[in-house]
Amino acid sequence: MTIECFANQAFERRRSGWTRGGWCALLLLSLSVLSGCVTVPDEIRGTSATPQMDLIRVMNAPSLYVGQESRFGGRIADIRNEANRTRLEIVTLPLDGAGRPRLDEPSEGRLVAYVSGFLEPVEFKNQLITVVGPITGSEQGKIGERPYTFVVVKVEGYKRWRVVQQMVLPPRAYDPWWDRRYRHVWGPGWGPGWNDGYAPVQVETVVTE
Repeated sequence: MTIECFANQAFERRRSGWTRGGWCALLLLSLSVLSGCVTVPDEIRGTSATPQMDLIRVMNAPSLYVGQESRFGGRIADIRNEANRTRLEIVTLPLDGAGRPRLDEPSEGRLVAYVSGFLEPVEFKNQLITVVGPITGSEQGKIGERPYTFVVVKVEGYKRWRVVQQMVLPPRAYDPWWDRRYRHVWGPGWGPGWNDGYAPVQVETVVTE
């Protein structure tokens, strides 16, 4: 049997039925594409198409932004229940397109967010959250013994997030037509070493609902 004939048979077998690895690769690729189509959840969408999200700018002149709708997120460093509301102290992080805090970015500072009603401290402390609502000004406080001016937000909506780990398929494993049984039939440039086995699966930490 000639190499050309054998190669044609290999191609036909791949065209008529993918390997299990090929289907898995295609599924993971499809999921990654779908995950790229993100939208802001209704709870934190607000009413403005361009809410204020630059905390550093607001911190420089809080009074200029009073009444402006904002969207900030990060990790809850402290929670305190008051008579009719709950005070959240949030270590802010930049947000992605879906309003999720980005764990790979440094904090922009802290703010205070007031939520109407009671929130259970055990459930909220150290959790990731995004809030939306108008900026109402600033208040003086401390971080440890250091004085600090907190931007204040009246929360009209919030969203809690979870941190999970997920497996990511390496890019070289995305070819659904590849079958290791035929790796020697393609001639020069396609011999051993070209896609000869898959790279290790990577694990990454992501923020999700």
